[in-house]
Amino acid sequence: MTVRVRRSRTALFAVTAAAVSAALAGPALAAPAPQHGHRAAYEAMRAAVKDGVPGVTATAKDGRGTWRATAGVGDLRTGAPRSVADRYRVGSITKTFVATVLLQLEAEGRLSLDDKVDRWLPGVVRGNGHDGSRITVRQLLNHTSGVFDVTSDEDFARTYFAKDGFFAHRYDTQTPAGLVAVAMRHAPDFTPGTDWSYSNTNYVLAGMIVEKVTGRPYAAEVRDRVIAPLRLTATSVPGTRVTVPKPSSRAYGKLSTQTTGPTYDVTALNPSLAWSAGEMISDSADLGRFYRALLGGRLLPPEQLKEMKTTVKIEGAPGAGYGLGLIDRELSCGVHVWGHGGGIHGSASEAVTTADGRHSLAFNFNSDWAGDSQAVIEAEYCKDGQER
Repeated sequence: MTVRVRRSRTALFAVTAAAVSAALAGPALAAPAPQHGHRAAYEAMRAAVKDGVPGVTATAKDGRGTWRATAGVGDLRTGAPRSVADRYRVGSITKTFVATVLLQLEAEGRLSLDDKVDRWLPGVVRGNGHDGSRITVRQLLNHTSGVFDVTSDEDFARTYFAKDGFFAHRYDTQTPAGLVAVAMRHAPDFTPGTDWSYSNTNYVLAGMIVEKVTGRPYAAEVRDRVIAPLRLTATSVPGTRVTVPKPSSRAYGKLSTQTTGPTYDVTALNPSLAWSAGEMISDSADLGRFYRALLGGRLLPPEQLKEMKTTVKIEGAPGAGYGLGLIDRELSCGVHVWGHGGGIHGSASEAVTTADGRHSLAFNFNSDWAGDSQAVIEAEYCKDGQER
């Protein structure tokens, strides 16, 4: 699921796409014929392309096997189709990886979710009413901390979201301390524990805590604890690398709060502006494998998985709850899926699975302004799922 609180600000890491004219969709569809049991999901992918998404790539896995499909194009200039093996920036799906590492550290007795942020990052969360001595690690992970979202800062938004700022600063390197400092210029959204509000700053702080507890880069912990054991060969934590490894498609954005106007190639950027809140790269097969393993109990002991799945209500999203880097969503047919969504410039992704980890779906739009991701999920689980 993609979560968005301030529509014009959080698009960097959590995109809610809106439909645009089919005239912007680019060349004709390019995809294999849908297999039995996934026809509705395939048609929802086709509809996203008609709505303006250049291309879609998806992988689903259930008891009947694995289904992979694409629709639309990966390159508007050449008309080359998307690939089922495309790697792409996954945005806020990074948050589930980071939360998993912190919960593993809790299981090892190296920290507690009830530790105050100041225990690990003394003096970092200070200023304009922010107080790290009143915020717990748990509140960072479930977005009940009240910490201001760095992506809602006006200067940050102009520098990285708007056209002129993006093209002037797309290769700049940000530091986690610098990102937190920007957030500390503002008042908190609310007193810790009294409300819910999605904040990317929470997960920048979470990454910093991983590094403080372990004495190693958070990226190394993610690689050693999750990526390597699950053999996620298409998944990486890029750091300051500005390119997306091949195979991959181009990524397109509007660099505006509007869904009309020029379309720009925004593939190359320095993802340090997202860091542990949204920098990772993966593909649909790897994301499915990750969430199946997580919900299937392969990455966390039962106690920690239970904590991860303990949710708070998401304002404005009936039937959805946010756990610790994990979202529970009840679909129209009553099926619950667990996972996360994420967006960053030119990329909107979703990865979900059933609670038992047996039926997963992951897909990516190579745009940040169009397409109905919820329709694809509903089609896979509530329409196609009823055929199985």
